[in-house]
Amino acid sequence: MKSLTSLWSCTAQEMAVRCHTSATRDIKTVVSRTEHEGISFLAISLANFGKATEKWLDQGFVVPSDVPGFARGSGRLIGLPTFLSGYLGRVFDPCSGVLMDYPDIEAIYAVRQLTLMFSKIRFPEASSDGKPLRVVTPERERRAMSEYVRCEQEVRFSDSILDESYMDDFHRMSEVLFGPVFRSMERILSFQKLVPKHGPGAVADRLSSNTKFNQHTWTTRLQHIFNADDYLISSPIISTDIDQKRFYSVSATERCFSLSVKRIDLLEPDMEVPVRVISVPKTLDTPRIIAIEPTCMQYMQQALFALIRDGLKRDDFLSSVIGIDDQDPNRELARRGSLSGDLATLDLSEASDRVSNQHVLALFAGYPLLLEGVQATRSRKADVPGHCVIRLAKFASMGSALCFPVEAMVFLTVIFLGIEEELNMPLSREACESYLGQVRVFGDDLIVPRDCVLSVVDKLSVFGHSVNASKSYWAGRFRESCGREYYDGQDVSIVKVRQLFPTRRQDATGVIATVAFRNQLYWAGLWKSVSWLDSYLERILRFFPNVAPTSPVLGRESALGYQFQTLDPYMHSPLVKGYYVYAKPPSDPLTGDGALLKCLLRHEKLPSDILSVKAPRMSIGVANTDDEHLERTGRPEHVGIKLGRRSPF
Repeated sequence: MKSLTSLWSCTAQEMAVRCHTSATRDIKTVVSRTEHEGISFLAISLANFGKATEKWLDQGFVVPSDVPGFARGSGRLIGLPTFLSGYLGRVFDPCSGVLMDYPDIEAIYAVRQLTLMFSKIRFPEASSDGKPLRVVTPERERRAMSEYVRCEQEVRFSDSILDESYMDDFHRMSEVLFGPVFRSMERILSFQKLVPKHGPGAVADRLSSNTKFNQHTWTTRLQHIFNADDYLISSPIISTDIDQKRFYSVSATERCFSLSVKRIDLLEPDMEVPVRVISVPKTLDTPRIIAIEPTCMQYMQQALFALIRDGLKRDDFLSSVIGIDDQDPNRELARRGSLSGDLATLDLSEASDRVSNQHVLALFAGYPLLLEGVQATRSRKADVPGHCVIRLAKFASMGSALCFPVEAMVFLTVIFLGIEEELNMPLSREACESYLGQVRVFGDDLIVPRDCVLSVVDKLSVFGHSVNASKSYWAGRFRESCGREYYDGQDVSIVKVRQLFPTRRQDATGVIATVAFRNQLYWAGLWKSVSWLDSYLERILRFFPNVAPTSPVLGRESALGYQFQTLDPYMHSPLVKGYYVYAKPPSDPLTGDGALLKCLLRHEKLPSDILSVKAPRMSIGVANTDDEHLERTGRPEHVGIKLGRRSPF
């Protein structure tokens, strides 16, 4: 805890020099309150202060009551909280609290950096002595599960009160936007087999990464449109017993080598495995709730995901208004919106969990094959801890491969319905295309014209979606989208601490995260804070050289370039001594038809740019090679760092 407050004090002093103010009283406040309140002050109380500041920037004036845990100023500072008043006084009028005509951008950045630096901090699963640690308390986790169930009930209620005319409008607009693309997808489904794939994550039936290729469970809903013979068997010769809902499949390879029989069990809807709802770390205050899909469902969801994504990319208009794997266009529009004020940025609360399946039925209505495929790969039930198995009214939670693209199409449809309402006239495809550069959707980050924002917000509410008022901006000059923030065209995005600082070299994940944080601070220009972190890391790492951003070595990134001590005796390329990440995937041997199926799928001609499982930077230096994927695969159970000589670039 002391190291976190020391870093905060160093950053506050550095920003005070840049903003021509003093941070002495602020530092005393943070040190004192952290001693009494612990990490919750840094991760929750300070973060709430930062969120309130963003609200003040958007509305144009300070409301001190928005931060009840911080005292209000007196005298000439009556319009501001006492905490960080030296910085806030360069942005808002100290007496009235009204936003200045020309606020200090550096001070805006300073307030955001100092208040939100620890808002995303997470704890390791175990302490240095091996004792387990919890990221959130059991009470907060139970509350999050109850919120999941409450959201489900609200979706069901919203469906019951939605007028049928709204659904007719929704279907009409979806046809205007997606009709040509959906017709193309229908043709593909009619004439060719899709290419499925297994994702890297966990599955509800708890199969390991390679064991997924030996799955023998399918559902009757999937079988109706995606025959198990085509997707589970590498080269099948089938003996079918439909009455008993069971297939006995013998692949040609197995017939040659072992003559083994692969049994495929078909599950009726009432026997399907429900999604498993779990919590994963998000913030110290609230966990993120996701749903783990059954193996057969996520397998075919990946196939449909590739079909939908490639279809959207082939359409010039839709590829410009829906983002699937590129956040930069959203960020550029947010920057432009902060400069001109013509564009609004909206953020939705519980976005995935509030997309009703009724909306998805209306979205794909008129395209029976596509609709059946989407519905067949949708899980209908969820196992919620503390609430048993519930029937789902939502389309899908985070964890489904189709959640992201389908919710984007639903949100885009509702946005243009809101624009229609503002213009009081129906929109044609050509009229929709005139909004290029003004409308864009990336997940739950929405960009819309400011002139239509109230109508769009109202239409989103009608369809059961909840706009997060604290993270949606259109009144002032502050905008945020896809993790980047801007004020008046200037980037005021900050760097955040993601994990507690390590106290020893054996804490590999802590070392990796802290080195990454140090390098982010360097490129953000906070060099005094970087110097403090360099001193801290040098006490843990014996070798901490200057390296290029692409180097596998954990080192200091610098605009001055990299350093090296020797040359490779065979390649004659530079080498530097330092620590590199070593992660060994768990043993997961795969043989027989499952191994053949995996190899065939890996070499199948996939649709262009299908999202692949890219190894994170920490996996550079992994012990095994791709040739060993039939022996070892999956996420490493343990990550370590080793000392050695590697390339500095």
